[in-house]
Amino acid sequence: MTRPSLLTEEELNTALARLVGHWGREGDELTATFAFPTYDLSVAFVNGVAAIAQDLDHHPVLTLSYGTVRVAVTTHDAGGLTSLDVQLAERSSALYASSKLS
Repeated sequence: MTRPSLLTEEELNTALARLVGHWGREGDELTATFAFPTYDLSVAFVNGVAAIAQDLDHHPVLTLSYGTVRVAVTTHDAGGLTSLDVQLAERSSALYASSKLS
């Protein structure tokens, strides 16, 4: 599978504008923290993001705490942010917004 190339600063800014809400940029990572009323819902979200990651063959760092999940993603083999990171962020946000998890 051919991996995508790094996004330009303009492409990153456009993507971040679309990712309003939870997502921000920390260096070479896109990061977001999602809140949940229970631990079980946090775990369910982690499982959903894991399924997205498997589908994309692109795996974020997931930090699970009671009531919150932090997602951090970068494309290590490209050395920064690519369209894969944006796709994972968009799909994670859609999961959060469209489910009964939040």
